[in-house]
Amino acid sequence: MGDITLVGTSHVSEKSIAEVKETIENVRPDVVAIELCKRRYQALNNEIKEVSVKDILGSGNMYFFLVQSLLAFLQKKIGSSVGVDPGAEMISAMDKAEELGIEIALVDRDIQITLQRFLNEMGFFEKLKMFGSLISSLFGGGEEIDLETITEEDVVDSLMSELRGFSPTTARVLVDERDSYIASNLIGLARDKNVVAVVGAGHKEGIEANLKNPELIPPLSEITKVRKKRFSFIKVAGAGIVGFVFILFALILLSGVSINTILIAFGFWILINGTLAGLGAALARGHPLSILTAFGIAWLTSLNPLMAAGWFAGLVEARMRPPNVEDLKTMLDVETFGELMKNSFFRIILVAAFANIGSILGTFIGAYVVLQSTGLELDILISNAFSTIGGVF
Repeated sequence: MGDITLVGTSHVSEKSIAEVKETIENVRPDVVAIELCKRRYQALNNEIKEVSVKDILGSGNMYFFLVQSLLAFLQKKIGSSVGVDPGAEMISAMDKAEELGIEIALVDRDIQITLQRFLNEMGFFEKLKMFGSLISSLFGGGEEIDLETITEEDVVDSLMSELRGFSPTTARVLVDERDSYIASNLIGLARDKNVVAVVGAGHKEGIEANLKNPELIPPLSEITKVRKKRFSFIKVAGAGIVGFVFILFALILLSGVSINTILIAFGFWILINGTLAGLGAALARGHPLSILTAFGIAWLTSLNPLMAAGWFAGLVEARMRPPNVEDLKTMLDVETFGELMKNSFFRIILVAAFANIGSILGTFIGAYVVLQSTGLELDILISNAFSTIGGVF
């Protein structure tokens, strides 16, 4: 059995780069293991392949890519404040290993699996808190962190404790599961080789605990499976809203109000849904045709749970401002929010997301205004509808 030397680093610290190089130089291991998966390795080395915008919008991965983009931007933002590119210590480790002719191993779980499990297993209110924190961080919110002390154990323990209190799911999926995954891979490598493992400081303690108690490591198949939720609060709520709107219009039709009142109510529905969906696309700085698409389609998509205004707006945005591989690469390199908003790939996702949010708000507000425009209360509508049905039979 070989030895495993763990180096806990900060992903945006100059001090970590020096420590990584020094450790590899002194230990001269058989393998340098890096806390990267193939996708993150390709991103660091500018080997990103073409991504289909249509597939992203159509497969429901839109919010996954939005979160991934915001997280990458925030890490880049922190790194730029200290003059260190995110992942620089990982690149330094690989460069040093290549210089000394040492094997390199990528030991982290695929980033897409990690983020998909992360989003799938988070509760609705945890997601709201997370998006709120991300948006706050974009505009400079949050506490200042001393990056030079980020690798010290007491500071890391404090940060991990705060993370578990803020979002237990985040800590379990982004930290605990990956600790187990990385530890399992390190044990496999160390059967007949000496290993230096370069990992984030927040993972060091967990990996060490797994290495000491390998029998507690869950099967890798268990922590790499992306489960589809049998119950989704958002999907159920969406279906409930659509059902309510259909019932509302059915009650209005059966209540005996005039055709003129019904047309006015329907006009309010179209106008409110379209305006808020279009406003969402506009806030994302979408192309004028993307904004018009969101406006024109929102009233219909609000009545169909299989469609979303944002999908159509995003596809039009992609048609009018086609992204390319370079957009995806530069999205990870921008240093200001203004630069991020100019990125075609990010803007497509943001247009789709904001148009959807606007359409959802429009559904709630539109339903209220429709009731007000008919001059009837819901209980009166129900009573009138039953009276009409009773008269027919």
